[in-house]
Amino acid sequence: MNRGRPRTFDTEQALDTALKLFWQHGYEGTSIALLADAIGVNPPSLYAAFGNKEELFVQTIERYVDLNGHIYRDSLQKETAQEVAQGILEGVVKLVTRPGSPNGCLMVQGALATSPDSEKIRRMMVTLRGRAEGWLVDRFERARQEGDLPPDADPHGLACYLMTLNSGLAVQAKSGISQKQLLKVVAIALESWPRYQPEFPAKARLQTK
Repeated sequence: MNRGRPRTFDTEQALDTALKLFWQHGYEGTSIALLADAIGVNPPSLYAAFGNKEELFVQTIERYVDLNGHIYRDSLQKETAQEVAQGILEGVVKLVTRPGSPNGCLMVQGALATSPDSEKIRRMMVTLRGRAEGWLVDRFERARQEGDLPPDADPHGLACYLMTLNSGLAVQAKSGISQKQLLKVVAIALESWPRYQPEFPAKARLQTK
């Protein structure tokens, strides 16, 4: 009597192991053999549980976002655009230098996939990063309308600037730059942030009418 294949590993734990490997080595640098060995199963069992490598990577990205998406969610609720930027940048620094986790950022590592076989993964990562940048554009546009940013501020440019800094911070962390040094970079970046104009805030003008 065929009782079926016994499950020999915990799916959630296996997913966390795969996440750490993809985070450390990137999509292309993580082979099925490496994944199977780290999880403690043979490749057929890995395929049976998660499908192919691409499908497993998608699941790890979803878990990564679930675990770390609060950086954007919480920061976007800050009162000023500068506080939004500070919350995201400092949150990213802590993420990419977190003890016990690989240095760098899984989102950046995944976006560096370059082979033709990885094109779907690269496009997916670009889409996800574009979605986050869109949230920032909307938030900075609101800040400009409220008078928190100067009238000539460019929400699209500021959002792109912030995403570019995030990628740079992740790459520097991957190369071994310390959290302390990266936080200094964040402080320098925030010094050039467009300043709030207290003498002509949109909210104040509305309240005086």
